[in-house]
Amino acid sequence: MKFLCLGYLESAKMDARPKEEIDAVMHECRPHLEELYKSGQVIIDAGLATETKCLRRANGKVKVMDGPFIETKEMIGSAFLIEAKDMEEAIRIASLHPTVQVGAGEQFGWGIEIRPIHYFDRRD
Repeated sequence: MKFLCLGYLESAKMDARPKEEIDAVMHECRPHLEELYKSGQVIIDAGLATETKCLRRANGKVKVMDGPFIETKEMIGSAFLIEAKDMEEAIRIASLHPTVQVGAGEQFGWGIEIRPIHYFDRRD
């Protein structure tokens, strides 16, 4: 079973810190990422840019809008896809990610959301 894991952060808190401090925190992430990858269950891991577009159909036409779209103090900063037999194993694997391993991330509101992926039957 595949699980989408979304890494959240409070960008205003991170943006308020000096670049050198953020670079040092991000440097702490590398060993934890290596442990995550060693699990052999990471399909893809990606950081997300802040640029956002939304497509919606309105009045019979597709409209493109700038984002972000939800008023929240948290934003999605990363996404990774893992393979796990169930949610319990997905939690174990995702818990290796720097988002929850690097202590400094706590002050920036780092967290992970784990969501099972359900496939649509192409025969429908």
